[in-house]
Amino acid sequence: MTELSSIKGVGPKALMLLNKIGINTVEDLVTHYPFRYDILERCNLLEVEDGGHIIIDGRIESVPILMRFKAGLNKMNFRLVTKSGVVGVSIFNRAFLKNQLQVGTYVTVIGKLDKKKNVITASELKLEPLSNKVKIEAVYHSTNGLTNKNLATYINMALLTCGNEIPDYIPKEYIEKYNFLNKKTALNIIHNPSTKEKLKEVSIRLKYEELFAFMFKINYLKYENKKNDSGISHSIDEKKLNQFIKSIPFSLTNDQKKAVEEILEDLKSNSRMNRLLQGDVGSGKTIVSFIAMYANFLSGYQSALMAPTEILAVQHYHNLKNLLQDTNVSLELLTGSTSKKDKQAIYNGLKDGSIHMIIGTHALIQEEVEYQNLGLVITDEQHRFGVNQRTNLHNKGMKPDILYMSATPIPRTYALTIYGDMDMSIIKERPKGRKKIETYIKKNSEIKEVLEMMFEQLEKNHQVYVIAPLIEDSENNDLATVCNLKDQMTLAFGKKYKIDIIHGKMASAAKDLIMQEFVQGSIQILISTTVIEVGVDVSNATTMVIFDANRFGLSTLHQLRGRVGRGSHQSQCILISDSDTKRLEIMRDVEDGFVISEEDFKLRGHGDLFGTKQSGDMEFKIANLREDYKILLQAKKDSEEYLKKKDADSEIKDLLISSIHHN
Repeated sequence: MTELSSIKGVGPKALMLLNKIGINTVEDLVTHYPFRYDILERCNLLEVEDGGHIIIDGRIESVPILMRFKAGLNKMNFRLVTKSGVVGVSIFNRAFLKNQLQVGTYVTVIGKLDKKKNVITASELKLEPLSNKVKIEAVYHSTNGLTNKNLATYINMALLTCGNEIPDYIPKEYIEKYNFLNKKTALNIIHNPSTKEKLKEVSIRLKYEELFAFMFKINYLKYENKKNDSGISHSIDEKKLNQFIKSIPFSLTNDQKKAVEEILEDLKSNSRMNRLLQGDVGSGKTIVSFIAMYANFLSGYQSALMAPTEILAVQHYHNLKNLLQDTNVSLELLTGSTSKKDKQAIYNGLKDGSIHMIIGTHALIQEEVEYQNLGLVITDEQHRFGVNQRTNLHNKGMKPDILYMSATPIPRTYALTIYGDMDMSIIKERPKGRKKIETYIKKNSEIKEVLEMMFEQLEKNHQVYVIAPLIEDSENNDLATVCNLKDQMTLAFGKKYKIDIIHGKMASAAKDLIMQEFVQGSIQILISTTVIEVGVDVSNATTMVIFDANRFGLSTLHQLRGRVGRGSHQSQCILISDSDTKRLEIMRDVEDGFVISEEDFKLRGHGDLFGTKQSGDMEFKIANLREDYKILLQAKKDSEEYLKKKDADSEIKDLLISSIHHN
């Protein structure tokens, strides 16, 4: 396929900016779909609500007045005569247009109307009047230095010069069955729609294609698993396993017992286990995985548990080590921090079988790691195996049972579709002794009360999380940010308590170090974006304060709330917001993450179900699981049918399979 850099107009700087927003290939570029459309249709000043979006054209009546503020900020004001009256226009950072905006010039203004002041704050200005025909303009997600116009130009140039190279993932029979337009035409229309009807038609076609490819991948994985289904039939010493379960310092909940039974059935069968263990925040999934590892050990096989971060791997290692102290199990930890010498000793131990269990990060299934007899792989928090990893293990002559763990509750209907290639165990019950987390909704004006609630917990030697949605000031400077929250908290508590920050732009090692200090109790207040490690237990942390809580999805709020209440102390979550409190009341009144995920799905669609950027395999470019669920079901049905066909279009099939291998 043509290189992105060879598209006319895409120089080194443009290439860097495109890469920054995830556009690395021509296919990425032409499938960078608009996130909204401006319908350029003349509005009437009298009919637009206060604060409402307005598109209007007219003649400039006054000489534009230019005001310059600090470096890089300027504002231009002028009066505009329109068919429905005279209105003031303010536009920022368009000083370069001043000479073109002469009195008598016809322009089109897009922006927001302040009815009281009779002024439009313009976001865009076009040096032409509106035509009588409705015009639809695509608006793209972009980045500083890359304008909407630039993006549209690059996309249209790519479609013009190499549109025929873009792969179409829909087999011909389904294109004919649904009377779909060809891919190039559909892409041309989605980026340059002439009518709303045409836009809707191609949207359905492109959504179907994306969902068909997605469901094909899931069904293909399921098919491959079944084809290579002969797994290890584990023979487990039930007596020793029951002794181990009895040695756990707390009794299992009924849901945990059921999940253990289902996993043991899988281990004993001849078929490979491919199970998802879904549990609500703090429901105790990890102990179930430890029992599975011990059962696997009793049947003579090695286990590997992969965690998404080093800090979580270390936590799992110490917890399992405590449970195994009266057994003869050899357990090791393998992470990026493991010294070269220790790594080699671990590699040797895994190869000769003297190490029975290993906990670590994704390094556990790399090429250089050889196992003597790996029987069980457990992946924590969304580490879904791709075909490559499975092939990697097959090439080593291994077909271990695989257990996935996720703390992100997903509505069951959708989970059955999304994770259709897996069996599922669900844990809802909270472990005995865990108290309900009290949730409060506070306004920004009640900040003094919030600080007092925090102080009360700090005085008891407990720790506090504070969450902000942004890292630094941006256009949305009304949002609380990590940096200015640090200043506020230092003012309130800095003399007595240690405060630190953690955010997504920090290097992993720096994040791990601060998180480790918080775990050890040397930091009392941790201010963070939503990057707080999923699953990390800090039993002494009893308060979670979330600023601008209305900006988060309910599922993310539920995940964040789950960072406290990990011990026996009474914990609290304080949601600070001046708006959308009706929605936040669901958080205050509901504890069940599955109920919350259903509500979130109704309110926001699939985008936030996976909490804090955990949705690697779920980020659709154009489809939306809630709105397009009917299309998803049809795509699921068609992809299953297509996969079974012996005489199916092999070119498309190969294309789809190769796209899985590249993921």
